[in-house]
Amino acid sequence: MTRIVVTGAAGRMGGRIITLATESEELQITGAVEMAGHPKISQDAGYVAGCGDIGTMIGESLEQALEDADLLIDFTFPQVSLRNAAVCARLGKAMVVGSTGFTPEERQQLEVYAEQTPIVFAPNMSVGVNVCFKLLKDLAKTLGDGFDVEIVELHHNKKKDSPSGTAVRMGEVVADALGRDYNQVANYHREGMGDERTPEEIGMQTVRGGDIVGEHTVYFIGMGERIELTHRAMSRDMFARGAIRAAGWLKGKEPGMYDMQAVLGLE
Repeated sequence: MTRIVVTGAAGRMGGRIITLATESEELQITGAVEMAGHPKISQDAGYVAGCGDIGTMIGESLEQALEDADLLIDFTFPQVSLRNAAVCARLGKAMVVGSTGFTPEERQQLEVYAEQTPIVFAPNMSVGVNVCFKLLKDLAKTLGDGFDVEIVELHHNKKKDSPSGTAVRMGEVVADALGRDYNQVANYHREGMGDERTPEEIGMQTVRGGDIVGEHTVYFIGMGERIELTHRAMSRDMFARGAIRAAGWLKGKEPGMYDMQAVLGLE
């Protein structure tokens, strides 16, 4: 049995993780954390999540919550995740990070903490999305340089980071498979009269509106034919289920940075 702590326990994602974790025979929720002063502190985490009392109260001290736990599941924001990772590294607790919007420097800092404790970090915890990463790698290698690559991602109007971490990761996977540097070939903006599209660039377009959970389409566009690989998220439960799967997989792992490809055996 893996004993887990959930941050953002009163939020939508935290609540779904708590609810789905209670259905698992491999996990036990022993801690739930919210930011200091949150109105739900001292309430039962299961009650707040809508799945009934579980006997674990929401607190504001991560260190205290981790005392009797093995692992932290964190879906917050990069700056908060890094602070939490520092605590996990110091206490020797494993961690699953589902936060998005990390800068390259923040990601490097997370890797430093992973030298002390095992961390699963992925821009998208969905099992389906991670299968798409594998398919994109295979597609790009097979199609080669004869196809233009464009990526379009759609999310709800409350999403803060743009483009999404998932879309960026898709671009990185394709670029790597084609022997390109994503940071050099990504094109986020087209307007007015300019140069024609270069064969190497990977276009990235962002759409924000309504309550779209998440949709990503990668286009491989050749002469006379087009391949589209699309993943549509209908519920945030897919992220929570992936995080729970990662939590079960992490048990007994050595310190290091892992991703969902490793969790799913797709490497």
